Amino acid sequence: MSTHPKKPIEELPLQQIRATHLHPIGREAFVLQIPRLADFVPGQVIALTTDNQIPPRLFSICSGTNDERWEILFNIKHDGMLSPRLARIMPGDTLHVSMPFGSFTDDTSPAWWIAAGTGIAPFRAMLRSGQATRKHLIHGARHPHGFYFAAECTHHLGSRYTRCCSQGGAPDAYAGRLTNWLREQATLPPTANYLLCGSAEMVVEVRDILIAKQIPLDNIRSEIYF
Repeated sequence: MSTHPKKPIEELPLQQIRATHLHPIGREAFVLQIPRLADFVPGQVIALTTDNQIPPRLFSICSGTNDERWEILFNIKHDGMLSPRLARIMPGDTLHVSMPFGSFTDDTSPAWWIAAGTGIAPFRAMLRSGQATRKHLIHGARHPHGFYFAAECTHHLGSRYTRCCSQGGAPDAYAGRLTNWLREQATLPPTANYLLCGSAEMVVEVRDILIAKQIPLDNIRSEIYF
């Protein structure tokens, strides 16, 4: 994702920890549970890798501030070096992890959270940390199995949780991309904040849609997954 540390990711100080648990959450998607090393602000990230031979990647913490352990959400990139190894992690295996950092955080202001795929991760941390009030979540996925943490999102947000399914169809979901759903909205709250998390293509397209609908650029913040 696009949170930029003050130094290159490869130079961030990492410490060794032991993996606690790994469980599948969708097709080739997993939640990795690791020890909680410090307090954090929902929306912050950690750098993580399996060993010193593989450059670390950044992952949003998707657990809440009161949870005993950190959790990260990831899916397998078959052409990648790290995610296939993470998918084979066993409890007790060694990982290398940084302290939390980043500024993709929210406050108590009204906000629209817009996520694609695993971009739901920082918003799940916010929900589990009691930040659901005056928030509206739009989550886009290609297939029904891509709506990670859907039950939790429904519990916290009710009708303020919108799912957009571009392929395969999903009950009670908009049939199409989240960008199409946004275009179809007659108006959007001009004073709300808009937090975008997903691929660079999604973030750029959504930002352009919001600006076309008279949302001030200062109200739009983004985190890019890659």
